[in-house]
Amino acid sequence: MPHNPISRHQIARLRHDTRRRTLTVATIEALGTRMRRIGFTSPELHDFVSASADDHIKLFFEDAGGQSVMRDFTPRRFDTGAGTLTIDFALHDTGPATQWAAAAQVGDRLAIGGPRGSTVVPDDFDWYLLIGDESALPAIGRRVEELRAGAPVITVGLVDGAADEQVFATRAAWSGHWVHRTDAEDDAVALLGALKALPLPAGEGFVWIAAETGVAKALRAHVQGTLGHPREWLKASGYWTKGLADAADKSLDG
Repeated sequence: MPHNPISRHQIARLRHDTRRRTLTVATIEALGTRMRRIGFTSPELHDFVSASADDHIKLFFEDAGGQSVMRDFTPRRFDTGAGTLTIDFALHDTGPATQWAAAAQVGDRLAIGGPRGSTVVPDDFDWYLLIGDESALPAIGRRVEELRAGAPVITVGLVDGAADEQVFATRAAWSGHWVHRTDAEDDAVALLGALKALPLPAGEGFVWIAAETGVAKALRAHVQGTLGHPREWLKASGYWTKGLADAADKSLDG
């Protein structure tokens, strides 16, 4: 029987029981110019589950009219024993999530829900390529930090400048590439240029993309169409949409 390499890398989709939890802000840290890392604590986190680096939880805010609104965010790291959860907020121009994060102080409270499910990419690929803008950095950082020792992982991150670059503590063989925005080209052109200049390792790899919806579509088209990367080994999502404040994550797969 011929060998089917795709059967080697089984992606699992898990469902989780969900409930609301109320968290308290314990720490606040600036990450460059466009991101804020907020650490939360709560005894209600004792049974929190997040099985994948790009899971999403719902955060509940009030909009300008006093109405409750939900936004998706990545659990950057968590410790159920200590009852802690860290969330990195990319600060966009507008929106209730950005406004809350920019004004947050220690002792503030915030309700969360989920994650409802996880798409678990196995840690058995020969290499990983993770591409995204600031909104993707929490998931990228968590994935790099959680990969097995020695696993080759390449990241391409789009940020405003050197002050916004991040360092991830990891056992993996991480190669980080940073692209700085310029007025001369849009985000898609900048990331595509960096991607085209990268030689990919030999073997079977998994490619993960998250950025503004139009940018993510352009990157997916290049990886799947031009490079001929197997669709089963590619995940692309629009984490936000230009012109829409705090837009929800939209998977581009399926």
